[in-house]
Amino acid sequence: MVEKLSKNFFLYLSKNKVLNKGAKRWGLKLGAAQVVAGVTVDSVMKVVKVLNSKGLVCTVDHLGEFVLHREEANHSMKVCIDTLEAISATGVNCNLSLKLTQLGLDIDRQLCIDHMRAILDVAKRTNNFVRIDMEDYSHYHQTLEILAELRKTYDNVGTVLQAYLHSGKKDLESLRGVPLRLVKGAYKESPKVAFQDKERIDENYLEMIKQHLLTGSYTAIATHDHRIIEQVKRFCKKWNIPKSQFEFQMLYGFRTELQEQIAKEGYKMRVYVPFGHDWYGYFMRRLAERPQNVSFALKGFFSKK
Repeated sequence: MVEKLSKNFFLYLSKNKVLNKGAKRWGLKLGAAQVVAGVTVDSVMKVVKVLNSKGLVCTVDHLGEFVLHREEANHSMKVCIDTLEAISATGVNCNLSLKLTQLGLDIDRQLCIDHMRAILDVAKRTNNFVRIDMEDYSHYHQTLEILAELRKTYDNVGTVLQAYLHSGKKDLESLRGVPLRLVKGAYKESPKVAFQDKERIDENYLEMIKQHLLTGSYTAIATHDHRIIEQVKRFCKKWNIPKSQFEFQMLYGFRTELQEQIAKEGYKMRVYVPFGHDWYGYFMRRLAERPQNVSFALKGFFSKK
């Protein structure tokens, strides 16, 4: 019960626009610096280089929430393009993750699509891949529709499916062959569209992972749950699924020892590295996911004092 209340509390805070605006003035305090790699493209490239040196590959995400003006969406597009150019110039092993709302989805759908095409053109020229992060359920169907439209022209774009959604396995079937990141889900959703029980979500998550792998589709398994990771390893060995067909993904700043261990075992281990001034919503969702993250954040905060 306490864990559920804690999760709901931080998810509520993550959607507070006043606090989000204030957070930009605070800077990376309250422990956020442990999980957000600075605010500039240069700062995140430095972090990626260090992670690469440890055998870890990366995906970087310029954080953004509540984008309601064209100028903000245009700026987000430019930062995404600058990030791809920086990845190419520095030679780091890294791709790009982004959110459609940050590129103007809530302003104008075509504006968002135009921004995506501009970004994907640069990604194609620099031989890179772009992952569209999945957001809350209100943007779910739009995201899948836009992905389908983009995939008609670009093969270097994929998205994310969330295992807590009732429609997860059905939607997965329609995305056969598309490189997907599979996650449990980090937003608070209605029981009408999402499972609420942790065991049921875990069960559905594993079923979706196996389903996508068995179709021969490239699969990114994004979890910090070592039990699920071990089950995936055993499943892939049993069905002779090559390591080149899947990867594990974890968030920057969490379970770093496990990340390095997985890489040493010869698996591709990708670290999701966020950066930018608009870190507040991301940070609150991380605190909501696990109660342990709260003490982790406070420890980081006081260690800077």
